[in-house]
Order: sequence, then structure tokens, then C-alpha cells
Amino acid sequence: MRSLVASACLVVALTIPLHGRRKASADSRGTGQTARANSTRLYPHFEFCRRRDAEKAAMAAAVRRQFLHAWNGYMRYAKGHDELRPLSKGYKDWYGVSLEMTPVDALDTMVLMGLDKQADAARELIDKHLSFDRDIYVENFEINIRLLGGLESSYELTGDKRLLALAMDLANRLLPAFHSPTGMPYRFVNLKTGAVRGSVSNPAEIGSEMLEFGTLSKLTGNPIYYNTAKRAVVALYRRRSSIGLVGAGINVKTGQWTDPMSFIGGGIDSYYEYLLKAWLLFGGKDFERMWKTSVAAVNRYVADDAPTGFWYGQVNMNTGARMGTRFGALSAFWPGELALSGDLTRARRLEDSCYKMWNLYGVEPDGLNYSNLQIVDPAYPLRPEIIESAFYLYRFTNDARYLRMGRTFYDSLMKYCRTKDGFASLKDVRTKKKADDMPSYFLAETLKYSYLLFAPRQTLNLNRVVFNTEAHPLRKTP
Repeated sequence: MRSLVASACLVVALTIPLHGRRKASADSRGTGQTARANSTRLYPHFEFCRRRDAEKAAMAAAVRRQFLHAWNGYMRYAKGHDELRPLSKGYKDWYGVSLEMTPVDALDTMVLMGLDKQADAARELIDKHLSFDRDIYVENFEINIRLLGGLESSYELTGDKRLLALAMDLANRLLPAFHSPTGMPYRFVNLKTGAVRGSVSNPAEIGSEMLEFGTLSKLTGNPIYYNTAKRAVVALYRRRSSIGLVGAGINVKTGQWTDPMSFIGGGIDSYYEYLLKAWLLFGGKDFERMWKTSVAAVNRYVADDAPTGFWYGQVNMNTGARMGTRFGALSAFWPGELALSGDLTRARRLEDSCYKMWNLYGVEPDGLNYSNLQIVDPAYPLRPEIIESAFYLYRFTNDARYLRMGRTFYDSLMKYCRTKDGFASLKDVRTKKKADDMPSYFLAETLKYSYLLFAPRQTLNLNRVVFNTEAHPLRKTP
């Protein structure tokens, strides 16, 4: 349902042109000035709507400028490497050699922002220097969501077949990770040899392959990628407890749980996210059923109506008994998922709690004990999730409160995280001490969701795409 203000804006948009034409025909001068003055007087929301559109445009332009600031810092000091170190003006490569993490992660953001020159520079770095023929062990999950998802999204946006070729090469090198007795992937795989290690994994790393691998099957016509990823998801889902929850750790060789704690935060988060989004991206009853049974269990056992607000904590996966009251920045993705699934009531309430968490110290911490609002992990590594949720809620409600939240997030980033040559994570939100780190997801997610919150809706049609967990938009099956 539209908000009252949004409804008033729609009414004005439908009625003002008729009112203006009648006035112009009666007034031979035909300037329309009197009509516009009357419109503002008779329909006071008209001026509000026009002002809000102007403010949104200004904010979108501001976010775009800050993206350029971050990208220029990367190009000046870290070009050709994975990530910028904004304080020391150096760079970081995840595995000792560069996989062009920031250019791949940031490319589709540049396309959406209309930054053609910068997108061409990123594509040149990727085309000339990115190779996956490396004798290195990589974390399957992170490489999948950042690089495979980024290459696929950018291919769909640009049509550059070199990006698709790189995506196919990467996926083929990741496939050996799934060669476990259960079909659930090992955590690490060697890109050159296919050797694997890390048999104890978690639901997020196991279940967050479906969107990228499924999309590659759609793009290439080869079902091996879709089938491999789906087998892993189903194997995990079938090992849920009798009350429908999953735990924090599982052995992919034996299929036995190693940690019974259940929650929605990091380590489990994107498993639930991909159940919903695989249903939205590919259709079909299997993912719909898995999502609906899972979210029902989470809402029944993990949600917590506490005196400090509405939160999601930690429980035992087998009994539902409360084990903890920790919430944090990574958990702030959940309002967006609830909104995307149509549950706007819970989504609004939880986003309000997330916003309270942000405003405790002007930036959200990575961990908060919501029972007493005390910080348990003070870092803020430039995470996007609360902005992502505000984006979805604004898209689905048209409520200006989420624009105001977005402005708060932007102002905090500018005040506490911006540096001369980029943006820096915070070691402690209480002291605002900076860390020498600008993760690639800051350009892929944090600034992308900030921009899309304020940009015209036609910039990206949510009816036609689904974001992977790294904010790479993937086209829905027609």
C-alpha cells in the first residue's frame, strides 16, 4: 500500500496537467504561471513531491561523486590489485596475487551510475590482467559472490563476451569444491589443481552458490552449474532440525552438525537469502517451499520481542531455546529480505531496531547485545546491509522515512569514514578510529545501494533482476 504522501503525489501527477490546460485555454497569455501557482496552493503536496524529487536527485549525485572519490583513490594507489589501503596509500591482494577484486566488484555499479569512462578502465584491467590460472587456494564462497557474480552481472549489463568467458573459466575451477560425499562444497579450492580443504563449513558458504551457478547455466545452456549448486542447497536443507532450523557449523564430508547455534547473522545469513532469491530468480516450487518453511521457523524461534525492540537473536537449532541476544551489522540484511518476501510489518519493525543500533554511536557496530544495547564487537567495516534494507523498504513502501535513514547513513560515512584518498573501515565506532581497509564490497554494495535508494526507479527495475548477496544484479528467468 502506498503511503499517504505517495498517494497525494500520484493524485497531483494525474490532476495537475488537466487543471493547467483548462487555465491556459481561458487565459490567452498561456504562460501557465497562474495555473502552477494555483496548483501549489490547491495541492500543497505538489511542491513537497517536487522538492523531494530534487533532494533525491541531489543525493544520488552526491553518492555518485563519492564513488568516484573511492575509485580514483583505488586507481591512484592500488590499480591492478585487489583492494585499496586508504590510510597507508597502498594495496592488499587477498592471496598474494591479484584477482582484480575491486574492478570486478565495482564494474556493474559504474554501469548503473553511467560512469562509462571508469567502466571502460575497469574492463581494461579485467581483460588484460585477470587470470584464474593460479596455484592458490581461494575461499569458494567469497570468490563466487564477488567475482563470479560480478562477471555475470557485468556481462548481462554490457554484453562483453570476455566477461562471460572469464565467468565460465572461474566456475569450472570452483566445481571441484563440490566433490564431497554429501555434495556440499568444501570451503577452499585450488584454482589450478582443483585440490580442496576445509571440511567444516557453514550454511552461508554452502548455500550461497545457487544464484551465480544457476545464472551461468542459463547463460551457457550447460545444466551442470545449476544442478551442482542445487544439490548442495538441498543436501543442507534436508539436514535441518525437526523444528526447521539450521546450525552454525556442519561437516561436508559426514553431514553432521558441528555447531547447533541458529541465527540469521554471518555464517548463516545468505543461506536464507538465497532460498528466497533462487525462488524469485528461477521460479519453481522447490525453492518456494524451502524458503517458506525456513522463514516460518526463523520467525517462530529466532525472532525476539525484547524490551529494547524487535530483534533476531540466537537459539538452539534442535529445541529453539534462547542461547544469545547478539545482533549486528550483518544481520541488518534481514529487513530487506522480509520486505522482498512481502512481510513489510516485520521488516519495518526490524529496520527500526537496526536504525536504533546505528544511532547509538553514529555508526552501527558489528556486534550488539540487544538486551542491554551494549557493544560486543565495535568494528564497522563499511558494511552495506542496513542501507540495502532501507533501499528495499523504500522501493516497496515509498515511505520517505527510509530516505531520511539513507541520508543519515551517507552523512555518517562522510563524517567518520571518508579519507583523502577513499573511505576507511572503523576499528571502533565509539572512538571512530579508522582501519587501513576499503573492502571491494564498499563499491559493489554500500555505495550501490546508497545510490539506488535515491536514483530514479528506472535506473534498475526490481521486477527484472535479483541481487546476489554482493549486490550484483542478475536477470530473472523470463
